[in-house]
Amino acid sequence: MPANLAPLSRELSRPYYEDAFPAHDIYHAKRVRDVALRLATQHPDSVNRDVLAAAAWLHDIGRPLERIGEIDDHDDWAADETTNLLTAEGVAPDRIAAVEHCLRAHSIRTSSPDPETLEARLLFDADKLDATGVVGLVRLACIVGERSGRIGEQYAIIDDAATLTDGVPELPDVSLLREWARERLDALYTEPGRCLGESRWDVMEGFFDRFAREIDQGTAQ
Repeated sequence: MPANLAPLSRELSRPYYEDAFPAHDIYHAKRVRDVALRLATQHPDSVNRDVLAAAAWLHDIGRPLERIGEIDDHDDWAADETTNLLTAEGVAPDRIAAVEHCLRAHSIRTSSPDPETLEARLLFDADKLDATGVVGLVRLACIVGERSGRIGEQYAIIDDAATLTDGVPELPDVSLLREWARERLDALYTEPGRCLGESRWDVMEGFFDRFAREIDQGTAQ
């Protein structure tokens, strides 16, 4: 029976991320792991850090398949796949169940179950925090491009639609990124997560203010 679940999960997750796009690749998984453990250190209650880190490595292994339409829900698929993987490695059923719940509950979708354990809430928060701050801005822009590629047409415009002289397109503009980030920050469960989120929100607000100024300058020229 493996003693350290997190390193095992990291190695098991690697092949699944080989076809991942930048917004949901193994580097995203590592950042989520790092932030989740940081939040765990700041939380007053005891946290199973091994389960938390393992869930972070495995939480998005289904994203590449969901992107190409082979599966409908990467949360449930990852939970089922992870159960099979960890069972084959001889991991104890209670630890598998703990990781599985984290994976099923990590999404912001309305269909996802609420995270009932502290580890699941910390994973949820860390995952959402990776869509905030300067890294979050890059990720959210990548997601716009990814969705555009999936539907075969422009998903949103990275501009201020109000500045266009030929009418406002029926597409979201850069304010979509603000809405996505704020939605995630408002959904956070833990106090350490909310504190980190607000500091990252300040950075994003500065970006959006600067973005608006640069757009205005371009319009005036």
